[in-house]
Amino acid sequence: MLKSAEPVIAVRDDALMARLAARDADALRLVIAHHAQPAHRIAWRMLGEASDAEDVVQEALMKLWQQADRWKPGGKGIAPWLSRVTTNLCIDRMRRTRPLTGVELPEQIDDRPGAEAVLQENDVRALTHDALLALPDRQRAAIILTYYEDHTNNEAAEALHMNVKAFESLLLRARKALKRHLSERGLMGWEAEK
Repeated sequence: MLKSAEPVIAVRDDALMARLAARDADALRLVIAHHAQPAHRIAWRMLGEASDAEDVVQEALMKLWQQADRWKPGGKGIAPWLSRVTTNLCIDRMRRTRPLTGVELPEQIDDRPGAEAVLQENDVRALTHDALLALPDRQRAAIILTYYEDHTNNEAAEALHMNVKAFESLLLRARKALKRHLSERGLMGWEAEK
């Protein structure tokens, strides 16, 4: 069923891109309404900062607006394009703003009152997020695109400009590294693979 919807989405996206190329502001509003939130999720998970994520999404949408006249109809559509551009912008930003100290930044403490289960869930979420942020850029992107954004290996590989086999190898290394980070923080009840 999803496969049969893809050509319809591509045609709809091609029509929206033609309107963007004609500088139709209503078309841009539609693109933002349908595609900004998934792009923001990718950026937030990669960067760990809401304001940085917003900046990246705005930059990605600006690129879409500026490059609308170069859109090639019949492609994968707007969503995969935005995923790829957002991921690349995040990787570029992380490389530019990497801390130089080598000292691990302190965790923020969540002091909201709540039941023990909520606190434990928040701790697990924070440890997982910290472990994800500790991964190298491309490994982090592979985990986020695959497990948080439900991209297929083909879609994620395309977003990272890789072939599928290379992506699968990257994803395997990312999962092992994430598993090791989580195990070191006591989150997993078993020894991480070496």
